[in-house]
Amino acid sequence: MVADLSQDRSRLGRSSTAERVADILRDRISEGFFRPGQRLSEESISEGLGVSRNTLREAFRLLGHERLLEHRLNRGVFVRLPSVADVSDLYQVRRVLEGAAVRREPTERALTLIKEAVSDAERAAAQDDWQAVGTANIRFHQALVSLNASPRIDEAMRQLLAELRLVFHVMENPRAFHEPFLDRNRALLGLIESGRPGEAAAYLDDYLDHAERLLIQAYEPSR
Repeated sequence: MVADLSQDRSRLGRSSTAERVADILRDRISEGFFRPGQRLSEESISEGLGVSRNTLREAFRLLGHERLLEHRLNRGVFVRLPSVADVSDLYQVRRVLEGAAVRREPTERALTLIKEAVSDAERAAAQDDWQAVGTANIRFHQALVSLNASPRIDEAMRQLLAELRLVFHVMENPRAFHEPFLDRNRALLGLIESGRPGEAAAYLDDYLDHAERLLIQAYEPSR
């Protein structure tokens, strides 16, 4: 017996539109345009994107499940600030996803994306644009994970990196945080390009340990 799904057709359009809206907002979070604690205006966003309030609320719900937004009773929707526990968990997942990636033989396309992200970060640093450096760094790690050749892992990493970008906002001095990783990104690229996966994996472990320590210290200066 075949089920009658004609009544569900309208849900397809609404759902796909909400997912596209969620993609746009997630990208803006990854680019640093929305900050933790910021209240999101339904009116301005729905008007700017040309979507209904219901579609936008569905997108907000999707991003809430990704721990990027939070609903506060009678106050609205806010960009979420990840906790110290979130930071530790994010880095635990990164070690798995990125550690597996750097052990694989890189494709030319993946190498191109990694090189572009490294160059863009260095160019932005020369212009003293540290928000752009952070965005390029996000793209660098997304490109690294693409070495796994898995669309599902790529999607998981996009969500993870959007949440991580919210963590970056706790740094009072973005330059002090991002600047050391310009050279580290270039060095990691060199290890991958030269076909030294074991060294690349060991270097990445130290790299992620370093970044995690800096971020946790920003949450808890006494540490």
